[in-house]
Amino acid sequence: MLKREDNEKLTQTGPGTPLGNLMRSYWQPVALVSEMPKERPVKPVRIMSEDLVLFKRINGWGLISRYCAHRGVDLSYGRLEDGGLRCLYHGWLYNDSGRCIEQPAEPPHSQFLDKVRISNYPCVEKNGLIFAYMGAGDPPPFPDYDCFTAPDEYTFAFKGLWDCNWLQGLEGGIDPSHVSFLHRFVGEDPRDVYGQQFSEEVEGTGTKLSKLVGDHYRPDIEVESAEHGLRVFAIRQLTEELKHVRVTNLMFPNAFVVPFGNGKVFTQWHVPIDDETHYWYMIWYDFAEKTDKETLLQQRLEGVSLPDYRPLRNRDNNWGFDAQEQNELTYTGMGLDINVHDQWAVESMGAIQDRTVERLGISDRAVTANRRLLLKSIESFEAGNGLPSHPISEEEAATFVGPYAVDTIAPTEGWQEVWLQKEAERRAQSPWAGAATQEAEIDA
Repeated sequence: MLKREDNEKLTQTGPGTPLGNLMRSYWQPVALVSEMPKERPVKPVRIMSEDLVLFKRINGWGLISRYCAHRGVDLSYGRLEDGGLRCLYHGWLYNDSGRCIEQPAEPPHSQFLDKVRISNYPCVEKNGLIFAYMGAGDPPPFPDYDCFTAPDEYTFAFKGLWDCNWLQGLEGGIDPSHVSFLHRFVGEDPRDVYGQQFSEEVEGTGTKLSKLVGDHYRPDIEVESAEHGLRVFAIRQLTEELKHVRVTNLMFPNAFVVPFGNGKVFTQWHVPIDDETHYWYMIWYDFAEKTDKETLLQQRLEGVSLPDYRPLRNRDNNWGFDAQEQNELTYTGMGLDINVHDQWAVESMGAIQDRTVERLGISDRAVTANRRLLLKSIESFEAGNGLPSHPISEEEAATFVGPYAVDTIAPTEGWQEVWLQKEAERRAQSPWAGAATQEAEIDA
């Protein structure tokens, strides 16, 4: 359990809060490229309790305050002109630096516009996501993580709205023991669909991952520090000679990296809208084959309502719970999409989980390790001692690779070396990953 003040410290991300300041010092996804309207690429954005407007400029993206400094009207309705946004009320024009560069109703000789500047944040597009840096000083370079360096044709990006605090979503993703229960099937897993997590067979077993983790529900969990945050091992003893090794990662401060079948991985950020709602953003990448973006997009759009990307199964309809299905097919009774299972788990806790009354066990090692890391990092950052997983130069960023996430079978003796070997083989055979990461070493 946490002290109440620590729970508040880890869940409040508004401007000026300790965690809010820390998270703003990392690049955060703010939108999908695909959700920006083609005819008029302008969209209101709310992130960490700040109301902003994202717009396409001549070369790149701009992100500025949603409200005009003049009389406070909504710039998300503004005219997209000359690489900036013009307020509909009195014609004030803002560029992507938040500077007012035209005030048509003011006298020609007026220098008033030089005094006007609104909040603005630099943006960078990476593999279907638009990232913004909202912290102080110059933005850090992007690490050479797979999600950023994979060629576009090997990736797919999506998002979803969850009605709960960001930390609940993140903690679900770094909790390796829940998959043995939440995502299991009472009957046979009927899924055989491209892009469906836990539906692929684990190489060398002839068994779908959903069944394998369901049958072996008491993994040994190990957590270790890594340059990207934390590396989490879930080890399941299959036979006396064989183990199932699943390696996932916390990518500090608010993302995780999870294997998806034998050749795919996804990185998922949990980004606060405010303290009671958040978006998850995902970059899914394939080491071996180009992604079928259209199929993946249509599959996921079937489960959400636009423009908010809110799941059709949600609190208002009990996440689609069906008692007969729970008896005969899925452990949850909430459909075949495991994203809905995860969504239910974290939303059902309430908007902000009360961690002062929870009881954590050994299987929660990754969750407790992450909380300690967050609290320590907040304290360090407030003291001016820098941030973890935060490269300060392009040269250093190039050393931040992976993070390596695998799902494999290994011998009981020597599994620590075997998973690294299999990861190296996967990268060596990849059309894009081998050259960039083959020489990198993992201290595991």
